[in-house]
Amino acid sequence: MHDKLEGIERRFQAIDDELASTGTGFARVAELARERSELEPIVTTYRRYRQLQDQEQQARAEMQSPDSELAELAQAEVEELAPQIEALEARLKSLLLPRDPRDERNVILEIRAGTGGEEAALFAADLFRMYNRYAEAKGWTVETLSASETGIGGFKEIIGMVKGKGAFSRLKYESGVHRVQRVPQTEAQGRIHTSTATVAVLAEADEVEIEIPDKDIKMDVYRSAGAGGQNVQKNSTAVRLTHLPTGIVVQCQDERSQLQNRTRAMSILRARLYEIALEEQQAEEDASRRMQVGSAERSEKIRTYNFPQSRVTDHRIGLSSHNLPAVMNGQIDDFIDELATQDEADRLKASQA
Repeated sequence: MHDKLEGIERRFQAIDDELASTGTGFARVAELARERSELEPIVTTYRRYRQLQDQEQQARAEMQSPDSELAELAQAEVEELAPQIEALEARLKSLLLPRDPRDERNVILEIRAGTGGEEAALFAADLFRMYNRYAEAKGWTVETLSASETGIGGFKEIIGMVKGKGAFSRLKYESGVHRVQRVPQTEAQGRIHTSTATVAVLAEADEVEIEIPDKDIKMDVYRSAGAGGQNVQKNSTAVRLTHLPTGIVVQCQDERSQLQNRTRAMSILRARLYEIALEEQQAEEDASRRMQVGSAERSEKIRTYNFPQSRVTDHRIGLSSHNLPAVMNGQIDDFIDELATQDEADRLKASQA
């Protein structure tokens, strides 16, 4: 670890030297500034770590002093420094872990109703509102890319774009099957029903990373479905894209023009193909995904929302919240923080194996 940290510090100093050079072009400055911002937390922590190590070494030498009072003070300093050094060492190990290259990206959030019919569709709508409120609290923006509504306010499927720094780093832990237990509005007997919805969190990919040849895409256009009256589109603006090599189908109809719908559909398709490419890469490296998007069967749940008991339980970490209204209002950081901590611990353990 020491050699790696020394190398990072040398690189950090080299960046500073190049940034100070008057001949460095604007594009190069931007590139170096990004790299510097990534290295700075490691270098700052490492320098503080070395500083405390030097202090501890000096204090240990003073513990051998014939002056008993000085030796006693030195021992107290060593005891005070030891946990600080230990904490910084743990922090450095964490900072040296390979970062997920997708962490800072925007997110394409896909929510689909699973088992439970109309109630599952209503739960999908609830989840989309929950993520909207979470995004608002983070200062992110959310826009709907595509939605398939049901008659009473639910969604068979809804796809949105979450834009904001670090969106994927937080929302990636939400991928999976979410289960709800509550009495549906249409239930006359007051019985509790169990329904599910599947959440998929995909990192936005750009055209450079995922190039899709025109010959691989079949595009169909059709009239957007509306609620009737003035809302029915008279022109064929809705777009359905089929990726021929994989069979993936994406459709968008919410925008006013065919071009806008095609652009949004391409964004979704690119994100899905990017996810597939990453999964294949990880498989080649014999590394399985930490969390998989399930098929919306009840047995594959990652989190349960129990309305009668006002309890939300994340089954991956065994954490429960007894304030369901707050969770549904977007307060899900407790779950995400714990999942991120466990993920980091797992990766540290794997790196030391």
